[in-house]
Amino acid sequence: MAEIVLYHHSHGLTEGVASFAAELRRAGHTVYLPDLYEGHTFATLEEGIAYARLTGFDTLLERSVAAVKELSNELVYVGFSLGVMPAQLLAQTRAGARGALLLHACFPVSEFGERWPTGVPVQVHGMDADPFFVDDGDLEAARALVESAPEAELFRYPGHEHLFTDASLPSYDRAATALLTERVLDFLAGIDG
Repeated sequence: MAEIVLYHHSHGLTEGVASFAAELRRAGHTVYLPDLYEGHTFATLEEGIAYARLTGFDTLLERSVAAVKELSNELVYVGFSLGVMPAQLLAQTRAGARGALLLHACFPVSEFGERWPTGVPVQVHGMDADPFFVDDGDLEAARALVESAPEAELFRYPGHEHLFTDASLPSYDRAATALLTERVLDFLAGIDG
């Protein structure tokens, strides 16, 4: 079974993020859930982003790197939206990464290195009309990743919600999340095999 580090989104470590981690644990995986916000959660995306800016993205990245310092290098990195930043950074730069799951966001590979590391499978998931994913360049970055890395996959879901996988938020989409979870579990099974 895979060892996974799952980084939360801008709302913080919500019940929905914890519930998604529990689903992965039920499948037999070990999941670590670093709390980059140190216990703070926010009702709106805007409040969460404001807190992230106040804390500083460099500080959040430092916390994310510190969270894996004592863990094995052979990890799968998972990020929800804001959490994609540390997940993608570590998947691209920390030796031994087993894979990456980038949910609701994707950065250009050039943000963290020259290319995606060979032999590290990655999936990107987002809704096809999510303004954050489509209009802010994430979809373009995901397409470029898929073109440049043979082990990269992009999955798009019908809808406009950003954080559709968090059951504790109004943006939750049960059907899209069920399909995403199935794909994620298949991805993790492939890493195990």
